[in-house]
Amino acid sequence: MSVPQNTIALVYDYDQTLSPSYMQDDVLFPKFGIDPEQFWRKCNILVKEKLWDGELAYMKCLLDYLGMDNVTNDDLTELGKGLSYYPGVETVFEEIREYCLRPEHETAGIKVEHYIVSSGLQALLNGCSLAGKVKAIFGCEFGEDELGRISFPKRTISHTTKTQYLFRINKGMLEHHDDVNDHMPNAARPIPFQNMIYVGDGPTDVPCFTVMKKNGGHAIAVYNPKDQTGRSFRKCFQLCTHADRVKHIAPADYRKGSHLRLLLEEMVKEVADRILQERLDEGQLGRVAAPEF
Repeated sequence: MSVPQNTIALVYDYDQTLSPSYMQDDVLFPKFGIDPEQFWRKCNILVKEKLWDGELAYMKCLLDYLGMDNVTNDDLTELGKGLSYYPGVETVFEEIREYCLRPEHETAGIKVEHYIVSSGLQALLNGCSLAGKVKAIFGCEFGEDELGRISFPKRTISHTTKTQYLFRINKGMLEHHDDVNDHMPNAARPIPFQNMIYVGDGPTDVPCFTVMKKNGGHAIAVYNPKDQTGRSFRKCFQLCTHADRVKHIAPADYRKGSHLRLLLEEMVKEVADRILQERLDEGQLGRVAAPEF
């Protein structure tokens, strides 16, 4: 059975994509007096010398640092209110819909949804000002002990497992109890990859860039224009010019008229026009002329 495939999904990484800061550096470390250089050094030792997975390493280090403070997920969510973003991020979600969808698109049921898929902490993101503007947020999670304190990693999202969430969006399986591995014909998937746009910042997004490219989706790599070292730009340049992972790179400025905003708007408009034309073509194909007298 086919379903209406009228939804356009914009999917964003968070750290270095929507924000110039890592979320831990932004709100967690200042709150608890954690030295960022020392923290990340400990994480790197676990990863490089002990061969830990990166996400488990930073969650383990967080537990070590926060264990004496009886921190709960609710505490983290409250801290998320202080997260900061690149210019234009707080308004882009609603403006994309307003500027890109014409009345005929909306009449045809075409809509735009936004998602965040991050290797950062979901509890922080749940408290940020973007939470009410997106369809769903996926991130790493801590379980809690009997006293409500964060106690152990409950769920991690690595740069490879991020792709699982693209398929969840594709299939409309947004709840963790939904088995994303269940077979679903393409015609039954509410958001085909051709209707998806992924925005990321670097090598950790390569698996998602690859999924988008192989399945007819769109992808943009963004860089921090204020990075004086040029490293942020070089990551994107390599992905575009040498690795052939993305066609487009842009400074991470989401304001109206910026390069990135123009790319997003044109992509959304093109997808919306294609969906509209498909609906019109389906109507013509299903139309049978009445016999003439």
